[in-house]
Amino acid sequence: MKVSGFTFIKNALIYDYPVVEAIKSILPICDEFIVAVGKSDDETLDLISKIDKNKIRIVETEWDESLREGGRVLALETDKAFSNISKDSDWAFYIQGDEVVHEKYLSTIYEAMLRCENEEKIDGLLFKYLHFYGSYSYVGASSNWYQHEIRVVKNNSSFYSYKDAQGFRKGDNEKLRVHPIDAYIYHYGWVKEPKAMQRKQENFNKLWHDDKWIEDNVRVANEFDYSHSMKEMKPFLDEHPKVMEKRISERNWTFSYDVSFNRRSLKDKFKDFLSKYLGIDIGYKNYKIQRVRNSRKN
Repeated sequence: MKVSGFTFIKNALIYDYPVVEAIKSILPICDEFIVAVGKSDDETLDLISKIDKNKIRIVETEWDESLREGGRVLALETDKAFSNISKDSDWAFYIQGDEVVHEKYLSTIYEAMLRCENEEKIDGLLFKYLHFYGSYSYVGASSNWYQHEIRVVKNNSSFYSYKDAQGFRKGDNEKLRVHPIDAYIYHYGWVKEPKAMQRKQENFNKLWHDDKWIEDNVRVANEFDYSHSMKEMKPFLDEHPKVMEKRISERNWTFSYDVSFNRRSLKDKFKDFLSKYLGIDIGYKNYKIQRVRNSRKN
């Protein structure tokens, strides 16, 4: 079984992306790793080239800045990386530049790929998510955060990145059939030094909206105010991935949140009721669940 990792990145240093940690977190179970590096205003290309010259292959790209609707350029850059993985790879492991996998899940992921390799009814693997916000000590607890997404897919030319690189579809906008696994993606996209977060907000919203929307909705400031966007959160009491230890130890800003101020929204209370008492999940799903019961390892 051959596994290819892939991702895309641009201006990783300017916007403080943990892309090195992201790549290193899944590199042990990848036979190769394709990185689409967009033309940057910093030393992103050099940063990526120093990670692992034996496994990493860089594809230099240029983002189409004219695409300012729905984050479509992010999906196109994902597809550029995806299309460059080796033809003989069985699986493609996608990781975004602000996502990290804990080393404790690598064996679970690899075993799931072995189990599903020859299952024609399985297109990919579905991961759980933890979304950190403001600090490495808190995660989002409201339903506004997506709970699952596809991050491993079979190497199939009919698969493509969906919307703003949210997940994947195949053929004529068909959802992928996925096997859910007990492994989390740690999403650190909302944990940055406040100045870097503000730069990201001002720049990345341009990939979704026009100048008028930016002017009306993006707060102009020297640094990002995390309290402005805080919703229900809960403490993170587990350990972070080892690849994140240095970054976490170097955190240079303060963040405080009192969980006693949490207020469960009516929408979340209703969803909790349906799930707990009726077994109904009404959340948005960009996939079709297809479980594999029996092991079929080679």
